[in-house]
Amino acid sequence: MTEHRKGLLAGVLAYALWGGVAAYWKLLAGVGAIELIAHRALWALGAFALLVALSGQLAPLGRALRDLRVLGVMTLSGALLAVNWGIFVWATISGHLLDASLGYFINPLISVALGTIFLRERLSRLQWIAIALAAAGVAILTWRAGGVPWVALILAFTFGAYGLVRKTARVDALVGSTVETVLMVPFALGYLLWIADRGALGHADLAMHLLLVGTGIVTAVPLVLFTVAARRLPLSTVGFLQYLAPTGQFLLAAIAFGEPVSVDRLLAFVVIWTGLAVFSFDLWRRRPAAAP
Repeated sequence: MTEHRKGLLAGVLAYALWGGVAAYWKLLAGVGAIELIAHRALWALGAFALLVALSGQLAPLGRALRDLRVLGVMTLSGALLAVNWGIFVWATISGHLLDASLGYFINPLISVALGTIFLRERLSRLQWIAIALAAAGVAILTWRAGGVPWVALILAFTFGAYGLVRKTARVDALVGSTVETVLMVPFALGYLLWIADRGALGHADLAMHLLLVGTGIVTAVPLVLFTVAARRLPLSTVGFLQYLAPTGQFLLAAIAFGEPVSVDRLLAFVVIWTGLAVFSFDLWRRRPAAAP
């Protein structure tokens, strides 16, 4: 198998797992969202630490943990990630996965807009059109559904801001994720100790305990696969693959979880999908030419 095919397989698996992870959180619907995030941070740290050791990155991890600038950046990115995790888990277990999928559909466009504002990146005409279409889709939801799609917007902006902040920290993806979870764990442990008398840990059955421990695995595995893909694939290909995750979430919400897809909501999604098609076409058009 060529390196490109290995990267493509890893990328498809990573985004498929991210798209299907909502089904995992649904199995844990009896546990509160904040408690789930605390468990996710705790067990993810164990998974990340093992992966760091196996990949021989203990030295870079040590340097990152001693670098005050890196710690400052990782504190901010970790806070954004924790909010993003919390909103997504809450949306999944409370019947708002469609809104969550909308957030991740518009996230690439939000990221481009944030890059324009904070990094002075210039947008092409097609990218402006794509952002305008995404804004129109959100406006349709706001007007026809009678309220701003806050879940989608918070997810899109927190993950977009997360990517923006992570750009300023020159650390490996795995090392960075490990540092973020190291910084989350004191808060996670504090919360779990606070709810010890009424939390799931120690009071649920064996299956639930195994599912809680598994939150670390479902957090770490897609990231490792994504790292493999990102090293072997052009950025434009990774850009196309990222739509697999919200597509999986949309299908899960509409088919498996039975969330209602009204005509107005479908119209808004179609407008946003059109914007994404324009955005993807622009990425494809601007891709580097293959070497002869």
